Amino acid sequence: MVFAPRVFAQDTELEAAKLPLQNYIRAHETGNADFVRKAFSNDAKIVGHISGNLISWSVEQYAGRFNGKAASDEAQRKRSFEIIDITGDAAIAKVMLDYPSIKFVDYMALLKIEGEWKITHKSFNVQAKPVSVK
Repeated sequence: MVFAPRVFAQDTELEAAKLPLQNYIRAHETGNADFVRKAFSNDAKIVGHISGNLISWSVEQYAGRFNGKAASDEAQRKRSFEIIDITGDAAIAKVMLDYPSIKFVDYMALLKIEGEWKITHKSFNVQAKPVSVK
């Protein structure tokens, strides 16, 4: 299910703020770390829990997790923006990454820096999906 984003800004500003989010999604679709670097500000942080452990990555550490190849189950993966809320030069977005065995919910803080929107912070939740028995 895909929800239309709740919009609180002019259409042109919304389209500009979507660009880093689209680059972020392209990184996941293609495995290309260059899209990560386009999406995030240089000093952005990525934080969350993986297997109960708190992680905090720089953009380069996060980009290093992309191997340049699309996932073998790419056709089964779904991604969407749930919320994009813009006030002046600041924005938030909720991004869903729904994969066959795992689901991520990403909360992005965005800031317009020198006229260009960038993700400055990503907090995420990851949850394994139950394995279906056949």
